Amino acid sequence: MLAPMTSLLASIPSPSFNTLTLGPLTLRMYGLCIALGVIAAVVISSKRWEARGGDPDDIGTIALWAVPAGVIGARLYHVATDWKTYRDDWGAAFNITNGGLGIPGGVALGVLVGIIVVKRKHLPVRPLLDVVAPAIPVAQAIGRLGNWFNQELFGRPTTLPWALRIDPEHRPPGYEQYATFHPTFLYEALWNLSLAALLVWIDRKRKLRPGELFLLYVFGYSLGRLWVEEMRIDHASLIWGVRVNIWMSLIVGLSAIGVFVWNRRPGAPEPSPDAHLAPAARTATPTVEPDVDDEPEVEANAEAEADAPPSGSSAD
Repeated sequence: MLAPMTSLLASIPSPSFNTLTLGPLTLRMYGLCIALGVIAAVVISSKRWEARGGDPDDIGTIALWAVPAGVIGARLYHVATDWKTYRDDWGAAFNITNGGLGIPGGVALGVLVGIIVVKRKHLPVRPLLDVVAPAIPVAQAIGRLGNWFNQELFGRPTTLPWALRIDPEHRPPGYEQYATFHPTFLYEALWNLSLAALLVWIDRKRKLRPGELFLLYVFGYSLGRLWVEEMRIDHASLIWGVRVNIWMSLIVGLSAIGVFVWNRRPGAPEPSPDAHLAPAARTATPTVEPDVDDEPEVEANAEAEADAPPSGSSAD
């Protein structure tokens, strides 16, 4: 009796609400957390792009298309990997107010649409991918708080001091007798924030080719997702007894590090020193112009040559 009581006293409580009412407007905390994450990512990316000589408004234009695409991609990924939940009620597949977004699909479609916008604006793709690399995990970390308000996507039962207390109505079948669980949403949020800080440090201290910082983000996120996904107990589709998200993280992570290594193979072309900058900030080829101070000397030499006698004649 003492152990369960101790775990309840030393645990993270779950919120007693998942909506916020502002006058006639009711906001779901899940959606609000996602919106705050997007805002944070846009602000961070704008500052990073401006520091590289770019127009910060470029980020807003890209986000205007990439963010909705990311939400659509996240929902499509969730429905595709959990299709059994929606096969009897396909209308529920379009309801995202109660959660159900798959981050891998959101990042994939959001980045793809973002690249299309970047190309249409004639901007460099790889430097911009590096600009958003630390911003995306920050957005993911903030968005993960929505799972806390929904009391979802937690891990196995535990009595650790930072265990998450889950209300009985949110406990999955077979775990009704347990009160506290691993807060996997918190683990992933902390991992993402640490990853963002590490990427910023690497960007400042290490010489990377354009696009490589984004590859490190993909690898780092996949690595953390492997660890977190293994602890989760919520319903998930399986392939050969393994959760789909584990397979996806493994494939994507290995692909990212593979491209990174290939990019640094012996004989690979070296980028220009300012390849990571916005086009407007890159060093232009200097034009050699005559020095104004040298003009009198040039004129004097010309006059002396004019007064000189022709070749082969002697002076008087």
